[in-house]
Amino acid sequence: MEAKSIVDMIEASSGAHFSGFHMNGLQRVAAEQPSTSAHENMHKQPFVIGVAGGAASGKTTVCDMIIQQLHDQRVVLVNQDSFYHNLSEEELTRVHEYNFDHPDAFDTEQLLSSMDMLKHWKAVDIPNYDFKSYKNNVFPARRVNPSDVIILEGILIFHDPRVRDLMNMKIFVDTDADVRLARRIRRDTVEKGRDIGAVLDQYSKFVKPAFDDFILPTKKYADIIIPRGGDNHVAVDLIVQHIRTKLGQHDLCKIYPNLYVIQSTFQIRGMHTLIRDAQITKHDFVFYADRLIRLVVEHGLGHLPFTEKQVITPTGRLFIWFRYIFLHFLYQTFLQHLHLCQDFIIFFKIQSLADYTHLFGESVLNFTCYKLKLFCS
Repeated sequence: MEAKSIVDMIEASSGAHFSGFHMNGLQRVAAEQPSTSAHENMHKQPFVIGVAGGAASGKTTVCDMIIQQLHDQRVVLVNQDSFYHNLSEEELTRVHEYNFDHPDAFDTEQLLSSMDMLKHWKAVDIPNYDFKSYKNNVFPARRVNPSDVIILEGILIFHDPRVRDLMNMKIFVDTDADVRLARRIRRDTVEKGRDIGAVLDQYSKFVKPAFDDFILPTKKYADIIIPRGGDNHVAVDLIVQHIRTKLGQHDLCKIYPNLYVIQSTFQIRGMHTLIRDAQITKHDFVFYADRLIRLVVEHGLGHLPFTEKQVITPTGRLFIWFRYIFLHFLYQTFLQHLHLCQDFIIFFKIQSLADYTHLFGESVLNFTCYKLKLFCS
């Protein structure tokens, strides 16, 4: 059997949420713990969120707000509009009479096929429908990779029970009809250059009847109804909190009690981008890495248990300091920044000599310690 390097063993014995490792259990953990790859993902199910509502009700705005708060690197958006049927030559000659708000206008079978691939952690090509030629093969398809969270958005996404059964959460965006009409007129006249008379004619002939007959009845299937759409920030915030809770229950993003994530800001994301740039200079890398480490240390100190101690100096001055003890595996760089954050601090290093000749061919020093997990996001 080929011997594993220490790097391979450490990676095998750790994970995104691993709170440390002990060298004594390194070989055993490496042998017992499976790799965290697509093989593990096969045993998980993505969390599917359905977002329905009338045209121009604010569905896209709600989806964007959810993605922004959940961090877009873990969320993919699938629009029902991408799955319109291609119009035949006969239908193209009478396109002004074609009802795009009817359930039969969508290729539900293709939607189900794409969702099945995503739920089995396979990448899929989503059609890019062209509303000028009314074809889905004019532009290249959009490659969508599997993700922990999938948002399905569309006016009739709740109509087919097979699609509804895929969803873990169903959201209906409920906006007043007058507001939706005003938004539609502005969007179609300004963005699409259409005549206002044609917009009103289409609305009265197709959009309004379809909403009353097909879209509004699906409101009863919704788990959550958002009045006023994207303007209702309180409702969206509550939904995001609930989604995070459900993600933890589904083991998609487990929230560990000893894991603290620093709130992502433009400053932090910018520094992460810079230190990952292969062309960055040594001086800039050290500068921004030190800044990130300082933020981690400052944030971490706020989560340590402490007791307040008051001392009266011989000169009569009141001196207040904080006393806390913690065991932590710290690299020298972190120790330097800990000194900068605390004027008076005492460190004790506990070392034990252990024999790991059977693993690495030589004895190494083992630091017996525990680790408070703290990361910048």
